[in-house]
Amino acid sequence: MSDQSQSIDMNIVPEEDREIEIDLLDLFSFYRTKLKYIIGAFVLGALIAGLFTQFAIAPKFTATSTMYMVSSSTGSAIDLSELTMGTSLSNDYVELIKTRPIIEEVTGELGLDYDYDAVLGMLDLSAVEDTRILKINVTSEDKKEAAAIANAIAIKAEKELPKLMDAPKPHIAEKAVVPTKKSSPSLMKNTLIGALVLLLLTLVILTVMYLMDDTIKSSEDLEKYFGIMPLTVIPEGKIEGDKVLEEQIIDEDQLQKRRKTKRRK
Repeated sequence: MSDQSQSIDMNIVPEEDREIEIDLLDLFSFYRTKLKYIIGAFVLGALIAGLFTQFAIAPKFTATSTMYMVSSSTGSAIDLSELTMGTSLSNDYVELIKTRPIIEEVTGELGLDYDYDAVLGMLDLSAVEDTRILKINVTSEDKKEAAAIANAIAIKAEKELPKLMDAPKPHIAEKAVVPTKKSSPSLMKNTLIGALVLLLLTLVILTVMYLMDDTIKSSEDLEKYFGIMPLTVIPEGKIEGDKVLEEQIIDEDQLQKRRKTKRRK
């Protein structure tokens, strides 16, 4: 008898892969019932992030000046060794421009109320790959200030760095101009991130609610959790016999009330 019951249980309980598939289908079905909350979370997240980006975050502007690291060649032809040396000089200049004397001299000449670390945080230096071009990017909430700092650093680097390195003098290829468009923050990017974050948080909350709900709602749940098939299902609501029984009880109550009134008379 025990062997037979075990075989029945093994046939009833689905395989592991099938259980995972059914659970996922149930979860997505649960998501569909909460679709209005999911859509609402997406829209609300986008709205909050968009408004915060537009009114709470100050826009920043980036100005760029460009320098060209010339070779030491005195002739018109440039050999491979000179090209390699110019590329390495660009990397050296990237580090030397960040030194404290150059940064502090620039802030002093411009009369800026920034310390060394603050200016260094505004500065982004990059050597263009496989070239002898150096880009000086300065980001600030004041667009004119960003352009002024970028040009001042380029001028200071052109004058001072050859003395420190005993190397060829670089040239300013392009001065920074006052930017007309902000570089950050991105309204579209932040709006999308806000929408996705709140959407993900809502899905996590709904998933936890789904996993914590262990009530049996259907015969399929009974079979899944206990491995048994229900013999019958009692439908919700009132059946016809209940209505008849209620009508009989009401009629008997009314009849008893009538008898009591007659006895009093």
